[in-house]
Amino acid sequence: MSGVTVIIVAAGEGERFGSPKQFSLLKGKTVLDWSLEKFEKNEAVDDIILVLSRLHPGDEYLRKYGKITAIARGGEKRQDSVYAGLLSVNERQAEVVLIHDGVRPLVENDLIARIISETLEKNAVVPVIPVEDTIKCVEGRRILRTEERSQLFRSQTPQGFSYSLIKGAFQKAMDEHFYGTDEASLVERMGKPVFVVTGSRLNIKITTPEDLKIAEALIGD
Repeated sequence: MSGVTVIIVAAGEGERFGSPKQFSLLKGKTVLDWSLEKFEKNEAVDDIILVLSRLHPGDEYLRKYGKITAIARGGEKRQDSVYAGLLSVNERQAEVVLIHDGVRPLVENDLIARIISETLEKNAVVPVIPVEDTIKCVEGRRILRTEERSQLFRSQTPQGFSYSLIKGAFQKAMDEHFYGTDEASLVERMGKPVFVVTGSRLNIKITTPEDLKIAEALIGD
C-alpha cells in the first residue's frame, strides 16, 4: 500500500468547554494522547500531521510520537486548520489522507482499517451512524416539518480521501472563500461522490464535560 497520512486536528481553544478539551485528562492521559496513540500504533498509518494552536509549541509530541512528521499551526476556523495540515503533507508519498478530530479519543483500529480500505477504492469516505431520534425542523419556536429519519446520519471522523482529491477540494474552497461544515462537504460541492461506511458509537466526540464521563465509562477499568 502507498502512503497513508493522518491529519489530527487539535487547534481549538475550547471556549464553550472552558479550556482546550484536547488536553483534558481521560483516565490519566490527555484526550489528544489517546487519539494520537491509536494512529501511532496502527501499522497501516505512515505519517501523522498534528495541527495545534500557536499557543502550544508541540515539541513534546515530536519527541513522543515517531510518526509525527510535522506540527502545523491552526487557523481561525477548523477548515483553516485542516488546510494548514494539508500543506504539510508530503505529496510525493501520500496516497490516502485521513482527517481526524483530536477530541475523538476512542476511535477503533477496525474503523481506521475500513476507512483506509474504502478510500483506496472510492477516493472519499465518511464514517456515519444513523440518527435514532425524531428530527424536527424548527423556525423560532414553531415546527416546520418532521424530517425523514431513515435518510439522516451523523458523520464522524476519520474522514478519508485520496490526497489529490482533498487537496483540490480545499484549494477550490479557499480560493472561493467557501467554508463547509466538514471536509466531505468540500468534495461534495465539486460534484464528486462521497461514500459512507458504518461508524462506531464508541467513537464519540468530546464536546462537553459530560462527554468525558461517558468516555471514561466506555474505557472501563
